[in-house]
Amino acid sequence: MDFIFMLTRDDATVANALDLVETVRPLALRHIGFKDVGAEPETLRRLAAGIRQAGASVWMEIVSTSHDGELASIALGRDLGVDFLMGGVAAEDGVRLLQGSPTRYLPFAGKPVGHPTRLGGSAREVEAHCRAFAALGCAGVDILAYRATEAAPLDLVAACRRGFGDKGKVVVAGSIDCAERIAAVRAAGADAFTIGTAAIDGSYAPGAGPLEAQLRAVLRDCAAAG
Repeated sequence: MDFIFMLTRDDATVANALDLVETVRPLALRHIGFKDVGAEPETLRRLAAGIRQAGASVWMEIVSTSHDGELASIALGRDLGVDFLMGGVAAEDGVRLLQGSPTRYLPFAGKPVGHPTRLGGSAREVEAHCRAFAALGCAGVDILAYRATEAAPLDLVAACRRGFGDKGKVVVAGSIDCAERIAAVRAAGADAFTIGTAAIDGSYAPGAGPLEAQLRAVLRDCAAAG
């Protein structure tokens, strides 16, 4: 399973994101990401370049709450050349805007609302969304399982897996804060997960030390989950 380190806190890119990329460079992380809010486009451009220089794939998650804001962020992700663009709900528009781009697109399943984002929707609805995403040619799905308000988190992960079968990437984002949750989402069918706040604030492994120690703990737990 893949671990995506998000340079974010409370669903926004942190002010010192560029510095954090340098801090974690010795860990040779494979995947590093940021949100579309919290920093100006030029800062995100420099951040994407820094992540590539660190040898990681670039992930961007869309959490804008307006339709126009989401479309602008999709276009920005395309122009930045991010490897993976997660989030957003306008899947058909996203596929259209990214046509011809190498960026792989993983929209939100369910009914995300607000910021920080919460997730409404049943497992049946989430599965149907994923089937529709697969038909559109999306690379996978971004599921805010542990922010669900109407369904059990692991039921939503399993629904995503059923919806995509073995062809799409199921990424669990938000509120992964312990080894038990990493193991649980893996068992339910996830291919990847994100952690931002818990690592940056030092709450993933209390007492273990600052960011680098937090991320080493996450990597160990990720490897153990298989």
